[in-house]
Amino acid sequence: MVTPAVKRQAVAHLCASYEVSQRRACSVIGADRTSMRYRSRRPDDAALRARLRELAAQRRRFGYRRLQILLRREGTRVNHKKLRRLYREERLQVRRRGGRKKAMGTRAPLVLPQGANQRWSLDFLSDQLTNGRRFRVLAVVDDFTRECLTLVADTSLSGRRVARELDAIVAKRGKPCTIVSDNGTELTSTTILSWSQAMQVEWHYIAPGKPTQNAFIESFNGRLRDEFLNDTLFGSLDHAREALALWMDDYNTVRPHSAIGNVPPALYAKLSDPWKQRDGSLELSWGSAPRPVASPSQHGSNDERILLVGGG
Repeated sequence: MVTPAVKRQAVAHLCASYEVSQRRACSVIGADRTSMRYRSRRPDDAALRARLRELAAQRRRFGYRRLQILLRREGTRVNHKKLRRLYREERLQVRRRGGRKKAMGTRAPLVLPQGANQRWSLDFLSDQLTNGRRFRVLAVVDDFTRECLTLVADTSLSGRRVARELDAIVAKRGKPCTIVSDNGTELTSTTILSWSQAMQVEWHYIAPGKPTQNAFIESFNGRLRDEFLNDTLFGSLDHAREALALWMDDYNTVRPHSAIGNVPPALYAKLSDPWKQRDGSLELSWGSAPRPVASPSQHGSNDERILLVGGG
């Protein structure tokens, strides 16, 4: 028994069970009598607790920091220490899933692109329907704005299908300067090589077994799996496509992204300058993405297909 609240419960139990006085019960367990009669004057914050539970139910993988951002958007100003206390009292803590071995050695950070459509990242994820049938998801992310450009779900995604989906994205927002991906068979096929040459888009392949060289899409994949795929059961492929479209819209327009100052990627993309909007009508009051802190590594592989740490 360490906290006063636990000691008060113990004294109340002794008084009720053994019919002893409060003085006697306090002397037995070594409690201070003044703390037994203390009544907290702290407000219960019932409305804030209720809203916090609602947000936590909607965003089950959000911690108290992201929930505080959502509350501030609604006009609720609360100290982060108080919010953390309420968050813990309501038992809303997010349990960490899994674990990974810690990387050994030094690591140079990836250089952040300086504009939209400078570099896209591409990767595949896999999941299954309730009947056990497997399906794959193609994810494309803009490394600068952190926007999710597409989420395509199907039982089979060939190189030709990937090229068609990239054409659809290019038709909406223009072509990128560079696309980064791993060495999957769909992405090293003749169709993709022909597409990149025809579109005059540089395609970089990371080193085999080095997913950290494609860190932007790997980080996105982790958020997608942790916040959505692991919490959702898909009855059919159409259900998966509809749910992915809704989640992508929420990710781009509502969900705060810590790497770009806790603003949604769609809002960050509207700013022509990451630190100040050109016309001054909207200021980025939540912060901004950091500038690169290190130059590209000078010691990399001699293989031209391998993406160097500096981004090519």
